[in-house]
Amino acid sequence: MNKVAVIMGSNSDMPVMQDAIDILNHFNIEIEVDIVSAHRTPEKLFDFSKNAHKNGIKVIIAGAGGAAHLPGMVASLSPLPIIGVPVKSSNSIDGWDSVLSILQMPGGVPVATVALNGAKNAGILAAQIIGASDPSVLEKIIDYKEALKAKVEQAAKDIK
Repeated sequence: MNKVAVIMGSNSDMPVMQDAIDILNHFNIEIEVDIVSAHRTPEKLFDFSKNAHKNGIKVIIAGAGGAAHLPGMVASLSPLPIIGVPVKSSNSIDGWDSVLSILQMPGGVPVATVALNGAKNAGILAAQIIGASDPSVLEKIIDYKEALKAKVEQAAKDIK
């Protein structure tokens, strides 16, 4: 079973995180979606993080805005690969607070960090991680990248 968890600090992050959900659906990867607040539900964060691998999850995508501690805290507790999505939220300082909160992790606690509001790339990266050991997912990623190439080649022809 290949399952990716897409978690976020609050429901206000959902418009950004939907891009990860959509691309994972495109690759037919099972998804578990939840709200797990590092600051408001720390017990839930601990339980989720320590048990995700026991529940069939292979990769965790964690999105948060402002003081975005969710991805790092999950990474401190889980043996799984964590992909952090910095979210430019209403209380954010141009999004840099979120980017740096996720990006600047101490040695030994890695979080793969995508661009501000880059949940689509987080979903693609999660699929690639799964595809490294699942040939059917790998084939879908190859097809997806070929379609991206074809789109660019067509656009180049169209402008000539």
